[in-house]
Amino acid sequence: MIYFTGDTHGEVEKILRFKNRMELTAEDTVVILGDAGWNYDMGLHDSLAKKYLKRSGITVFSIHGNHEERPYNLPFYHEKEWRGGKVYVEDAYPNILFAKDGEVYDLDGHKAIAIGGAYSVDKPFRLARGYNWFPSEQPNAEIKARVEARLESLGWKIDVVLSHTCPQRYVPVEAFMSCVDQSAVDRSTEEWLDTIAERLDYQHWLCGHWHIDKTIDRFRFVMDDFVAL
Repeated sequence: MIYFTGDTHGEVEKILRFKNRMELTAEDTVVILGDAGWNYDMGLHDSLAKKYLKRSGITVFSIHGNHEERPYNLPFYHEKEWRGGKVYVEDAYPNILFAKDGEVYDLDGHKAIAIGGAYSVDKPFRLARGYNWFPSEQPNAEIKARVEARLESLGWKIDVVLSHTCPQRYVPVEAFMSCVDQSAVDRSTEEWLDTIAERLDYQHWLCGHWHIDKTIDRFRFVMDDFVAL
């Protein structure tokens, strides 16, 4: 089975509790919709989380979020084929995979495209305190062009979209943080995703980022839930 969940931010216990409760095996996959957090501090916390996930035996497949470095910027990742698309993987942790934006994966008969990235509303806080912040957190022009070209090749039709943030039309205002000046938030990724949503014929769209569990028509925000298509 394939299950989808929201941001873990490096807290591997969320995955392990679900794995134990559902008695998952090496045949099962958990998809994290961004901010997995396994590549955040590049230190002890990351390595311990990866070791526990490796020991679990299940496949953990992550969309790119905004609280982690992109794998292609790290020397220990390389590309390989997985379920019809390219993923990033470390040799030391072969069951921990990261999606490549614009790739399409066969998830048990569902064709799913990965579109990661978002803006960090806590960017000023992290920079002021010396915490990690990654300039590549949002999709750049090259990534956007690759995503659009792939969707064009598919006739703008796909079964599932897996993104970190959502199109602008679905931005959940109830999830806004009261301490954040929303006028200063960069919504360029959400605005771009809105142009995708306007053209795209899809069955399901799942995203994380907003730390809520909510459904709007065919669109699903996921945080604590574990969802099977």
